[in-house]
Amino acid sequence: MSERVLWHNARLASLDGPAPWGWIENGALLTEGERIAWVGDASAAPAHDSVRDLGGAVVTPGLVDCHTHLVYGGQRAREFEMRLHGAGYEEIARAGGGIRSTVAATRAAGEGELLALAQRRLDALAGEGVTTVEIKSGYGLSLEAEARSLRVARRLQGADVVTTYLGAHALPPEYTGRQDDYVAAVCDWMAALQAEGLVDAVDAFCEGIGFTPAQTRRVFEAASALKLPVKLHAEQLSDQGGTQLACKFDALSCDHLEHLSPAGVQAMAKTGTVAVLLPGAYYFLRETKLPPVAALREAGVPMAVSTDHNPGTSPTLSPLLMLNMACTLFRLTPEEALRGMTVNAARALGLADRGRLAAGLRADFCAWDIEHPNELAYYFGRNPLRLRVRGGRTQPEPS
Repeated sequence: MSERVLWHNARLASLDGPAPWGWIENGALLTEGERIAWVGDASAAPAHDSVRDLGGAVVTPGLVDCHTHLVYGGQRAREFEMRLHGAGYEEIARAGGGIRSTVAATRAAGEGELLALAQRRLDALAGEGVTTVEIKSGYGLSLEAEARSLRVARRLQGADVVTTYLGAHALPPEYTGRQDDYVAAVCDWMAALQAEGLVDAVDAFCEGIGFTPAQTRRVFEAASALKLPVKLHAEQLSDQGGTQLACKFDALSCDHLEHLSPAGVQAMAKTGTVAVLLPGAYYFLRETKLPPVAALREAGVPMAVSTDHNPGTSPTLSPLLMLNMACTLFRLTPEEALRGMTVNAARALGLADRGRLAAGLRADFCAWDIEHPNELAYYFGRNPLRLRVRGGRTQPEPS
């Protein structure tokens, strides 16, 4: 039997139950192996084998970063400079920059180099409390390069990794003028990647500079035939109706959503699809059109928050900064923001075994040197992480 460890002298933001924050003032957790066996008031703690004193820390579920692009070569600081001189996102992309420049750098990098780069990025996320991360492909855009990227994601250490196949991210140069042919190739590669155990879900970029709704439908039909769940980069730069399409396939999430229509909101509410908000990209691109947070809230659509780490539009590795931006830019409450990077982020990945502190769930949690969980969204440029526990085991503290 696994050791029963009592983690006590803590205040718990369990995010479970009816109380705000799922707050337990004199809280304790009992873990047994990788699972939580009990959560409650320390005065009622069950029998245990050993004790860990958390020193009065605030304890939350481990953070879940549900939308990232961690595996790539190179960087795009030059484009950042160009943008400040007036070049737009679409202008850069159509000129052969943007995603295509990262594709070239990623294809040129070996698997070992990609692994080392991605591991450093994941270490940074873990250093701010991330215990589960989603990693998309989409910078290879060939069967060989997409497979290499997904294999790298599977090899990363320090957090649970969920992989997403994003072959329909951009048109590679060898398919110029043959977008439908490329979509057919993306669909063909899917089965081979799944057979290698590399794909947990399928994504696409449905946008004027990406893929049309009709092409996205073909990708989703191929995913459905393989029983793979789908998600979508939707309504970031324009309203393509991608959200309604994704919901017809019971999408786990639709992400970005600055141009989401009322019909899209209602479609998400009907299917329970998670709205993944990405304030880092909104900030970095200096966008002005906000996602319809009030409408999503009123419709009961679950809202997640993520870093969207990528080299072109959100080169952040700070999930805590995203909590702050979700509040300051998108007007989420601090509790909504934290739920967005725990409960709802796990839901966006189809994971029901994490995101809350409750008996039977994974023992993924963080202890923070703060007085109240609202401080996680209040501060920026400060990391109060004291301890990160993943699967019941203490992980290295941030340096």
